[in-house]
Amino acid sequence: MSVELLSPAGNFEKLAVAFDYGADAAYMGLSDFSLRANAHNFGEGDLAKVVALKQKTGKKLYCAMNILFHEDQIQDLKQQIPEIKKWPFDAFIISDIGLVPIIREAFGDSVELHLSTQASCMNSSSASVYRSLGFSRVILGRETSLSEIRKIKDAVPDLQLETFVHGAMCMAYSGRCLLSSFLTGRSGNQGDCSHTCRWDYQLLQSGNLALEEKQRPGVYYPISEQDGYTTILSSKDLCMIDHVKDLVDAGIDSLKIEGRMKSPYYVAVVTRAYKKAMEALETGDASWMEYRDDLMNISHREYSTGFFYGHGPVDPAMGESIDTSTQSGYLRDYLFCGFINEEVQEHVWSMDLRNQIKVGQTLEYIGNDVLKLEDSDFILLDEKFQEVFQADHCKVQYLKTELPVKKGYIIRREIGK
Repeated sequence: MSVELLSPAGNFEKLAVAFDYGADAAYMGLSDFSLRANAHNFGEGDLAKVVALKQKTGKKLYCAMNILFHEDQIQDLKQQIPEIKKWPFDAFIISDIGLVPIIREAFGDSVELHLSTQASCMNSSSASVYRSLGFSRVILGRETSLSEIRKIKDAVPDLQLETFVHGAMCMAYSGRCLLSSFLTGRSGNQGDCSHTCRWDYQLLQSGNLALEEKQRPGVYYPISEQDGYTTILSSKDLCMIDHVKDLVDAGIDSLKIEGRMKSPYYVAVVTRAYKKAMEALETGDASWMEYRDDLMNISHREYSTGFFYGHGPVDPAMGESIDTSTQSGYLRDYLFCGFINEEVQEHVWSMDLRNQIKVGQTLEYIGNDVLKLEDSDFILLDEKFQEVFQADHCKVQYLKTELPVKKGYIIRREIGK
């Protein structure tokens, strides 16, 4: 399949996991010029490892430089161009058009430019303009529906289209609020804001918590509450795992997973699920559904299909669901425990632990092509290869197991087991 699977890489470990678990490409940020400033990002110390990994895998790497630049940041960027040139980037993701001449001057006219979703490109006229400016790809605004995507692709067929298919969404990004569109179908981005945030709401507590708006009695907007605070402004998570074919048929060239600030475990589980779903379109192999179900075992909000099938998950008039979300919530609550590293003796493996494991627990090992291996008979060893009851983070300890694990497998356990 020519459609690309693009995964997040908040640091080198996540980059390696993304490639290992099926991503065709990954996107990363440099420390000063990325919207995910808290994702650790990459620095000079990672350069050699990134170059080696890219040479080994042959996969693509995109640099996110998608902040909106202030004047002093433009000057900083120009000064750092010599260092940026050392990185093996295949494209730059930008939202500030002022970067176009700077990047072209530094990297040549053939440099690949990808327009960030922050630019909110959602129509063929805008897409055509960006193509004429030298962009080879547009990362569409999250409000773009499947029918609109098809029209954009038909109008500008030589422009690659990328869209987010999984992960966190935000009610307001780049100062553009989506709350009005979600609750009334009237978009503030179209000059038709209903000022939804200023409405009068009351909290109803019969059964599940919900908000009821004063002028819409009987229309309920479900919410959650913890410690007296509601999450009305916290949107559902995007999940298009059941609709990959619709995305491909609409003309999408790259399926993008959100999550540079998420854990390596999240990157692994989500990447392999979408990879299996994409492969199943060609092979017809139904086993991908098992990997799909594993998406319910990672931390997430309620899943939604966002704006792909209309104006959002709430009907403008009655507040009823019109999306085609995955219906199930959490299947199991898992704890990410760490990674399998090197086999130091037959059936004895070093580990990179993030959370404690103990003898008697049931561990699961997952790999890029292995859904899970359950193990209740493992043995833990200390640095002198003596048996111990528990293994902890930041200690030299080993795992002995008869199961066919490999380097890079993830160790997890179901909480409560």
